[in-house]
Amino acid sequence: MTAQNWTDLTQFALELARASAEAILPFFRQDIEIDVKSGALWDPVTEGDRAGERIMRAMIEERYPDHGIHGEEYGLKPARSGFTWVLDPVDGTRAFISGMPTWATLIGLTFEERPMVGVMNQPFVGETFYGNPQGAWSLHQGTSRKLNTRAARPLSQATFTTTAPELYRSAAEKAVLKRLTEATRFTRYGGDAYFFCVLAAGQTDLALDAHMQPYDIAPLIPIIEGAGGIVTTWERGPAARGGNVVAASSHALHEEALALIQS
Repeated sequence: MTAQNWTDLTQFALELARASAEAILPFFRQDIEIDVKSGALWDPVTEGDRAGERIMRAMIEERYPDHGIHGEEYGLKPARSGFTWVLDPVDGTRAFISGMPTWATLIGLTFEERPMVGVMNQPFVGETFYGNPQGAWSLHQGTSRKLNTRAARPLSQATFTTTAPELYRSAAEKAVLKRLTEATRFTRYGGDAYFFCVLAAGQTDLALDAHMQPYDIAPLIPIIEGAGGIVTTWERGPAARGGNVVAASSHALHEEALALIQS
């Protein structure tokens, strides 16, 4: 694959973001029906989620019929090539139904199971983060900015972010959250995918979440890595398949966080 190939695929991913925004935004801050998926935690879904994924799937199938699709709402379409699109139309549905603009549309493209292109779009705020093998960028109010994580700092001076304490279900997971909260400078909750993107933008240092699905994290990996950050599972494995995930602004901070996680 050439740089131009990745550029073209990235531009298509941004087209998906714009189209899905038009499908999703009419449902935001409206009195809409909320369905609940089965599972250990309360997991809401709305027609906004479903409408956003439907339009993206239709566009992919028209432009790249050999590509696979793995979406949160409509499942897996097997690939007839090395490419699979990974879609989460509304990451942070709890924020969405609460009227908070911290939800996002996540769009990823993997090649032979490795995340290569990623987009995080927040259409209400009008902010997009995206990454590919050439780097990572943000778009806001017509301005594009190259992303870089901030300079390495020790864990004791780090800003630690995670979505919600209730996502840490086992005693061991709760202990990890407690140790990191106590070891870092301060902790912020409730940002969902936004936390991983502001880490890439150099605003925070550490992002942690438990029980992530592939569509929760695979689209974010090219953004984090394109900005100079690192993201793995808590066991140091590849994060693209989900699980318990940690992202850091530097390799040194990542190592320090993993040592505490695994202690």
